[in-house]
Amino acid sequence: MLKDIKTIIWDWNGTLLNDVDACVESINVLLEARQLPLMNRLRYKTLFGFPVQRYYEEIGFDFTREPYDVVAFEFMDEYLSRLPELQLHSDVIPVLNYFKLNHYTQAVLSAMEQQTLNRSLAEKGISSYFSVIMGIQDHFAEGKIENGRKIIRELNIAPENALLIGDTIHDHEVASEIGCNCILVADGHQSPDRLRVTGRTVVEDLFELIGRPLG
Repeated sequence: MLKDIKTIIWDWNGTLLNDVDACVESINVLLEARQLPLMNRLRYKTLFGFPVQRYYEEIGFDFTREPYDVVAFEFMDEYLSRLPELQLHSDVIPVLNYFKLNHYTQAVLSAMEQQTLNRSLAEKGISSYFSVIMGIQDHFAEGKIENGRKIIRELNIAPENALLIGDTIHDHEVASEIGCNCILVADGHQSPDRLRVTGRTVVEDLFELIGRPLG
């Protein structure tokens, strides 16, 4: 299906890390405190997106009454308190092993803050799979496109020889901007119907990647 792929660039949140429920729980703490309608998993996967500030506004936050930074930090406090207990998706280790045994270079490209990302990967025991681990400099989930370009430069590869595997429309946008291929996984932060609008290949889970002809 995709020719000459030599490098897999993984998104972290939702793609490898199973953290959707933690995000729903965390945002509900903030919504309840403001007497706003609570989220369930379905509504979250229907509405969540980037930029994050726009998503917050869509679910009821009013940034004329309180600063966005206050809400963003409050959410991160809730999320980070849950992070140590979160697990990888059940298919992550077999799939990472598959690509490793088939001599693909693997990297992580995440909207998580760098030190938190490094620590989380280490705690899950999977850091050694990746040649590059690229997070952001703060907790505001911005800058993923430029970091994707940095990965391409660090690995000294042609973008068309890389495949970004993510779980959001933003991952499709990042792949488009840096010029690499993209497959989207539907068991993360956005619904399958939303992902299919991008025109990318959408798989139900990571196991569907095993044996997929990537070049």
